[in-house]
Amino acid sequence: MTSIADLRKSYERAELSEDASQANPMLQFEQWLKEAITSEVPEPNAMTLATVASNLRPSIRVVLIKGYDERGITWFTNYDSRKGQELVGNPFAALQFHWVELERVVRIEGLVGQVSIEESDDYFHSRPFDSRIGAWASPQSQVISGRGVLVANAAKYAAQFLLRPPRPPHWGGYRLKPDSWQFWQGRKSRLHDQLRYTLSHAANTTPGGEPMWIRERLAP
Repeated sequence: MTSIADLRKSYERAELSEDASQANPMLQFEQWLKEAITSEVPEPNAMTLATVASNLRPSIRVVLIKGYDERGITWFTNYDSRKGQELVGNPFAALQFHWVELERVVRIEGLVGQVSIEESDDYFHSRPFDSRIGAWASPQSQVISGRGVLVANAAKYAAQFLLRPPRPPHWGGYRLKPDSWQFWQGRKSRLHDQLRYTLSHAANTTPGGEPMWIRERLAP
C-alpha cells in the first residue's frame, strides 16, 4: 500500500501570469468558471464556505454558487443552519473553488449579507418541486432521531402545500462581497503561480465607478 506521504502529482497543465490575467478579479473568476464548465469537471459550481463561530472556531461545508456579478457571489441555504447562525455573529466568510482536473484553486474573502426577499423568492420558485419541499422538511443542522423524520416531514409539507410550496421564511440567499481574491494555478516542481487581488484603500473606484484592485504575485 502506497504511503500517503508518497502521493504526489506534477502540475503541468497551464500557467497564470500577470500579463495574461484580467485586471478585474471578477472577470478572471468568470473566465476560469466558464472554462471549468466547458471542461466538464465534476460539479464546477461547488464551493467550500468557511465561517467562524462566536467561540472563534471555524467551520466549513460545501455549497453551490447560484450567481455572481459586480455585487458578489451568491448561494442559497437555510438561515437557521449552523452557517446561518455563525454569519449572524460574524458576517465575514471565505469561499474556495477547487477545480482539480484544471489544477486550479480560487479563494475569495469578504463580507456576507442576505440577498433581497425578491431574489430569494425568484430563485426558490425556480427550483424543482422536491427541492422546494426539502427546504421545508429539513431542520438543517439540528439533531434528528433518524431519516424517517425527513421523510415524514416531506410527506406532510407535500400534502399541505400540494404543488405550490411557498418559500420558507427561514430559507433564502446570501451574497459575499469580495475584498480579497487569490487565484492559484499548479505548476511543475511546486513553483505554483498565485496571484492575489485586494481592494485599493487609496482609491476604491475607477473614474467609471468600478472597484480598484491591486494585483500581486504571492510565493507558493
